[in-house]
Amino acid sequence: MHQSKHPFSLRLAIGAVIAGLVMLVAGSAAQAAPPSAGPAHAAPAKTADLKGKKFVIATDTTFAPFEFRKDGKLVGIDMDLLNAIAEKENFQVEIQSLGFQAAVSAVTSGQADGVIAGMSITDERKQTFDFSDPYFDSGVQMAVAKNSDVTGYDDLKGKTVVAKGGSEGEAEAKKLSEKYGFTVKALDQSTSLIESVKNGSAAAVFDDYPVLKYGIAQGNGLKVVTDKIPGGQYGFAVAKGKNADLLAAFDEGLAALKSDGSYDKILEKYLGTGGTAGGGEAPAAMDLGGKKFTIATDTTFAPFEFRKDGKLVGIDMDLLNRIAKEENFQVDVQSLGFQAAVSAVTSGQADGVIAGMSITDERKQTFDFSDPYFDSGVQMAVAKNSDVKGYEDLKGKTVVAKGGSEGESEAKKLSEKYGFTVKALDQSTSLIESVKNGSAAAVFDDYPVLKYGIEQGNGLKVVTAKIPGGQYGFAVAKGKNADLLEAFNNGLARMKADGSYAKTLETYLGKDTSATADGGAKAQPGFIQLFVDSMPALGEGLWNTLRITMMAFIIAMVLGLIFGFMKISTSRTLRGIASVYVAVFRGTPVLVWAFLFYFGLPQLTGVTGNVFWAGTATLALNSGAYLTEIVRGGLQAVDPGQMEAARSLGLGWGKSMQRVVVPQAVKISTPAIINQFVITLKDSSLLLTIGFAELLYQAQQIYAANYRTTEMLIIVGIMYFVVITLLTWVANIVDKKVNK
Repeated sequence: MHQSKHPFSLRLAIGAVIAGLVMLVAGSAAQAAPPSAGPAHAAPAKTADLKGKKFVIATDTTFAPFEFRKDGKLVGIDMDLLNAIAEKENFQVEIQSLGFQAAVSAVTSGQADGVIAGMSITDERKQTFDFSDPYFDSGVQMAVAKNSDVTGYDDLKGKTVVAKGGSEGEAEAKKLSEKYGFTVKALDQSTSLIESVKNGSAAAVFDDYPVLKYGIAQGNGLKVVTDKIPGGQYGFAVAKGKNADLLAAFDEGLAALKSDGSYDKILEKYLGTGGTAGGGEAPAAMDLGGKKFTIATDTTFAPFEFRKDGKLVGIDMDLLNRIAKEENFQVDVQSLGFQAAVSAVTSGQADGVIAGMSITDERKQTFDFSDPYFDSGVQMAVAKNSDVKGYEDLKGKTVVAKGGSEGESEAKKLSEKYGFTVKALDQSTSLIESVKNGSAAAVFDDYPVLKYGIEQGNGLKVVTAKIPGGQYGFAVAKGKNADLLEAFNNGLARMKADGSYAKTLETYLGKDTSATADGGAKAQPGFIQLFVDSMPALGEGLWNTLRITMMAFIIAMVLGLIFGFMKISTSRTLRGIASVYVAVFRGTPVLVWAFLFYFGLPQLTGVTGNVFWAGTATLALNSGAYLTEIVRGGLQAVDPGQMEAARSLGLGWGKSMQRVVVPQAVKISTPAIINQFVITLKDSSLLLTIGFAELLYQAQQIYAANYRTTEMLIIVGIMYFVVITLLTWVANIVDKKVNK
């Protein structure tokens, strides 16, 4: 700890001077929004007892309801959280109320050990500070005078609004000003913003929703007239690379407060039940009149979406179904896989997507997001018997992470410092298997995914504290389904207010949301029991595989016969058409056509796609191209003398083909046709990428939930082998009888 050698007044002066010179990075305290996802934060590993150690903590002078004076005492959300955490973690705090800029400078200059002042976590500030897990989610709203006739952004044209300089409120106001034609004026204090609106010099104020809410509750004469615009997150901060024990203790204490309900009580004390901006009550339920929406989701992302007893469950599913019931709309959930789910929304095949989807600026160009429903974070896990205890042990080794995820991003940031290599994979189950088989030393993944997997007995253990990440949101296509998005936000707010949101998280993550080192793994059933338990789902998948293969192959045979005869035609035009067909479908991957038929064509034609017929068309056209060449080869393999002999006996060309050439060509081609049938059956597994529930798709659903990947793939492999062997045997019997 850094002990100060200056009296308080001198420290204050020094802090203020340094603030002007050094901390342009800080801006001003950003604005706050609804409480962050209650129990959805993982606690770090248990810290050492700080044994009453004393830390100097700097804060703002006035930023109600986070820090302000009441009866001469400094109170507020920040103060209550800090004091409760200090008591739980056995350390003491000396709080210095300096003002935001001076508080930040006090930490960078070593005059204070930490700062808590409604400070937004930004990439820029991370260059100077180490942040705790987020303790509050920010957001901006617009308020006007009680007697104002301004009811929304549309009424602001030609007027002036005010916002705190450098804040999220100012940033959001400036974004909206271009569209709605108003002017933004920046001021320094929240009180100045309020007075500007009350005296008529400004038509509205953009500020943090809890600041507005608290002020309105205290009778400041304003009213909120817009929904909340989600913002960033607040965190406790220490100087970069210093006071790691204090930061770890804060994270641990925060997680404990969230687990035992103290965190929610502190927020409720200052913001009221539910923490909504308009008042202490939860919003009234909407009524969409039973309207039905198609919602796309991932196939396997436990504990957010996965199958249990054949039913799609998880945090995302429970939230969605509860909100749909409360807001009176219906959902048709399509389990497609993440990339396919996203494509389904952009192509108009689905109305929305919920799949543990992080809210990013890049995605906001394409999607409109709901309020965040989960705060993500990344942890590192290793095999149970690994001697890797932290990042320092990774030098020269390889780690794995899901491609395009926050886990991959965080791993790459750390790789430069600690000298390890990052390999990207597609599935969480693939990440786990890579660590278990020794091809990777560790895995970086979302903490709830790791926690759930460890509880299911995936053989891993977590060895690092959580790195705070972004936020998950429900999404719709940009500018579409605004009623669905509003209903989701409304329902989410109601769930947070009545406690059902916290119960949903607790169902899948437990009361203690930390990904513990020992994992507390559940006992796993034996291989035979796993086989028996899996058969209902695998049986359904096998039936889907067989029916789509049979349908596609019948169509493919028709195409093969038509184009095969065209290939040997005397007409150059017919031969050319057949050659183009074969070249196109033999020269392009099956997956390209699967995505085109299911996502592309509906987007171009406006017709809703059907996964069965899209898959059938994909397999039929692909197999038809190969069967065309098989038919052509069979026909041309018949000795030309056979045709000449038939013609010499007086048979016409058609009768000669029917009676003489084709029967021999069938006998020649049958083995190749049977082989193509087998290939088509196996190619049907590729249709899992568009959400067709064939055999391998069903297996993925199972091992994504129980993490027994190897056993499930062995079972599926055996099933494919048995089915293909039986079908080949039947086909050979038919061949012998037909060609006897």
